Amino acid sequence: MSFQVRTETRPTSGGQDGTVYLLEESGGAARAEVWPAGGFNCHRWQIAQQGTLWELLYSDPQFFHGAKPTRSGIPILFPFPNRIRAGRFSWAGPQYKLPLNDPAGKNAIHGFACRRPWRVVGHGANAHSAWVTGEFRGSLDAPEAHALWPADYRVQITCRLEPRSLRLEAVVNNPDQVPLPFGLGYHPYFHVPFVPGQDAAAFRAQASPEQFWVLKESLPTGGLQPVDAARDLRKPRRLEELSLDDVLHCGPALAGAPPAPFIHRASVFSPENGDKGVRIETSPGYRELVVFTPPHRQAICFEPYTCTTDAINLEQQGVDAGLLVLRQGEHWQGEVRFSCVG
Repeated sequence: MSFQVRTETRPTSGGQDGTVYLLEESGGAARAEVWPAGGFNCHRWQIAQQGTLWELLYSDPQFFHGAKPTRSGIPILFPFPNRIRAGRFSWAGPQYKLPLNDPAGKNAIHGFACRRPWRVVGHGANAHSAWVTGEFRGSLDAPEAHALWPADYRVQITCRLEPRSLRLEAVVNNPDQVPLPFGLGYHPYFHVPFVPGQDAAAFRAQASPEQFWVLKESLPTGGLQPVDAARDLRKPRRLEELSLDDVLHCGPALAGAPPAPFIHRASVFSPENGDKGVRIETSPGYRELVVFTPPHRQAICFEPYTCTTDAINLEQQGVDAGLLVLRQGEHWQGEVRFSCVG
């Protein structure tokens, strides 16, 4: 067993750099592709299963030609995931106004990093994995948005391919002299079915959260409730019966439980194929899970977030929304693992 990293160039529209990093296991057993200029999006993850290549991520056919960057692969949502109400918030006195770029044109959505090029700062391979590390710094990589956030920031994401898993290893630090508020999220689109010919109707979804944030027009009111019949995924549910765009609350780790590097959050699988599928696990810092069923029904999204939607406003209303704050020189790190199981 061995791994390698190499690059290829894809044709693009709009003058974007088409360099993609290919992470590969020998013999074609596993492969991932990352496009640094497209928000450091891992837009492809493939695993060979019994002679068949599974396509585990959905990617828009026009991904390299102007398609929305948040509709394919694994978009990185930073320095805030999901929406900020009316694109407005205050922090330490000043008022901030962000572009209203959600589908309704009423709110800011998904931060700045997913729509801009990242810089590759490292890559490598050994007998166990292949990886590429991208960096995004606000003042350097999004200077036009620098004044739209209370502090400068630096986020590094390492995308690591292992024999049956894909890891996203994040480190966020504050290079500024003032506190940095932030949230980090991922928006993976898990392709359904994994291979042509599979019965999409046979696929099931399952997720562990027992609570959900009450939403009004896609924004939390600040209240949590036990999952109801529509949102209860604690037992496997058919994908075809789900129509969701909801924020589930994973809650803190159980008191007295041994520390765990990863917590199982969700799965998508097919009983007709021996319960083979994808398991989503996170380090404890990812306390929210958005579940989204795209209208095209070719994917399901299980989105690990460190905070809920509109966290920067909710926190200032006294709601524990998960907003993270770093002082000068401090850092935060967390990890998400997607595993092929069964």
